[in-house]
Amino acid sequence: MRLPRWTVWPALVALLAFAIPGVLRHEPAATKAAPRVVVLGIDGVDPVLLREALARFPEATRNWARAAANGIHPLRTSVPPQSPVAWSNFITGRDPGGHGIYDFIHRDPLTRLPIPSTVKAEAPRAIPLPAGWQFPLGGDAESNRSGVAFWTVLKQHGIPADVWRMPANFPVEGSEGWSFSGMMTPAIDSAYGKYTFYTTAPDPAAIANEGRIVAVREFDGRVDTQLSGPASPFRQDGAAATIPLRVLLDREARAAAIEVGGRVIVVREGGWTSWVQVGFDLLPLGVAPVAGIVRFHLKRLDPLELYASPVNIDPTAPVAPVSEPTDASAQAARQAGLYYTQGMPEDVNGVKEGVLTDREFLDQAELVHREGLRLLDLGFRRWKERGGFLFFYFSGVDLCGHMLWRHHDAEHPNHDARMALESTESWSHRGGSTWKDVIFDLYLRMDPIVGRVLDEAGADGTVIVMSDHGFASYRRKFSLNTWLLENGYLVLKAGRERERPESDPEHGYVTIFDAVDWSRTRAYGMGFNGLYLNLAGREGDDPATPEDERGIVAPGSEAEALLDEIEAKLLALRDGDARPVLRCDRASTAYRGERVAEAPDLVVGYDANYGNSDESSLGRIPHEVLADNLGGTFQGSHLMAPEVVPGILLSTRAVRKGEHGLEDLTVEILKQYGIAPLAGMRGAPVLE
Repeated sequence: MRLPRWTVWPALVALLAFAIPGVLRHEPAATKAAPRVVVLGIDGVDPVLLREALARFPEATRNWARAAANGIHPLRTSVPPQSPVAWSNFITGRDPGGHGIYDFIHRDPLTRLPIPSTVKAEAPRAIPLPAGWQFPLGGDAESNRSGVAFWTVLKQHGIPADVWRMPANFPVEGSEGWSFSGMMTPAIDSAYGKYTFYTTAPDPAAIANEGRIVAVREFDGRVDTQLSGPASPFRQDGAAATIPLRVLLDREARAAAIEVGGRVIVVREGGWTSWVQVGFDLLPLGVAPVAGIVRFHLKRLDPLELYASPVNIDPTAPVAPVSEPTDASAQAARQAGLYYTQGMPEDVNGVKEGVLTDREFLDQAELVHREGLRLLDLGFRRWKERGGFLFFYFSGVDLCGHMLWRHHDAEHPNHDARMALESTESWSHRGGSTWKDVIFDLYLRMDPIVGRVLDEAGADGTVIVMSDHGFASYRRKFSLNTWLLENGYLVLKAGRERERPESDPEHGYVTIFDAVDWSRTRAYGMGFNGLYLNLAGREGDDPATPEDERGIVAPGSEAEALLDEIEAKLLALRDGDARPVLRCDRASTAYRGERVAEAPDLVVGYDANYGNSDESSLGRIPHEVLADNLGGTFQGSHLMAPEVVPGILLSTRAVRKGEHGLEDLTVEILKQYGIAPLAGMRGAPVLE
């Protein structure tokens, strides 16, 4: 399946919307009776925290206790424990050496620029036309993941299977039933989606890296502005398509009427709207329409602050398929209501950039949670009719944990002791709940869902509850590229220096793409855990620059000696009495499969409380090697050594003794249907 490149990389646009037909297909009837298996994937559940929740809140975790009757088993996560990597392990039963996904972020060995990990993109081209128009060519993308999805194997054997919101399932792989994409699914304007924040009183210092801040003016209680959609591949300037947005303010009623997309929707101050369907014309006369859905949050009226969610792909008329068959997304919307289609529905970027408060973020996450409940109801209605296999995924424990962990950890440098004691009862509906227990309340919010799954499966069904990884605090930011600079492995061009402190008025970005002298640089970092050697014959020379960037480290003994040296220094690094780096994994020994050569040479495994900074992960060279994590990024994390953040495995059937990993679950699912693992799968059965 090939899809337009705009859907996977926000900096590039080639939306051939008219070339993506919404093919309606009749779903085949189930061909045979099959064992009934349900896998509930709850991203980010940690075995230590789950045990503590059971001990502290026994009355509120009775369903968790039912699911854990056969034990809470740590589940070995991926190397590194990043969601697209871990879920790809589960999907294929292979490690990254087999499926080729090593990080959220890969790098182009020619330019060293970051590229998306889960797709292979073709460079866009266009034929120029008069008056600033063009006819787009190329720019398509296909999945970068190798290996066969386990539900494809089930389909080949006629086993009914519905797969709901599976991470790293975009482009969508079909099953003998319905298959939906999850994490890594784009919004219509970018890879992760951009919120828009409209305000009559913008902060001059505000910078939104992952969103838009739009200054507006009010006239007689009315604000006229625009809602931005996808960048048009038919325009030479790549300008985004827009539609009018009008906001009518009623201060007496403390409400506003929002006119957009031919609809008027009223929202009270502090409230959220339902989804609004909107359309963007990429060419005149509606020749290339793109359908989206958006919802609004009226933060306040004085001054006006209005949040608009990223414009999601409309599941009733998807510009790019978010389900297989394509019309399944529309059928689900008709039966369960409109729902988030973007891969990370909880808007972590809104919190990172201060557009949403933590309390508003919880309210928005609650909307996502309720949508999940409706879709789960639909999933079980289908499963009862069809039998076979059912997978369903929830993201809230993970994404809320990332942003709200500081309240849970009193030693986190961004912890607010006063706020930690404030009530969260209006969200948790648990008497006495406060922000300091918000992480546990996320687990408690899942308890009724676990119970629903157990009840629906009944005595004849096999239930597995799993997470792809656990969680730990992220207190200190380590910048790998700055460390490489200080230790002489990364060298800057003459006259260049690392970034100045963020408090410096002359602070600006310094990146490996423009500041590094590649003729003297032996190693660099890219991605959250990746370290690459500047390897001769692999790292190339960018023809767009006058410099010669070809790699200088000879493969073989020279490269191995350099990795030995770097690994020893990283493991010896100290931050007071703490060790930021717990382990380093060589791709050559950690992975097996035909794609090992694409991996980072060294996968850096951080200890609890540490992680590579966002800046360094994207190729920047911050001022400090180590700094307190004071906000603007994840507060809790799992981008660490795998033994620090194992996932969980619970089952209604007895679990075999010994250690089990994500790839083992893949093999176990196939075993439930009498199917042998495919060549290249690394797992072993899990259940007795």
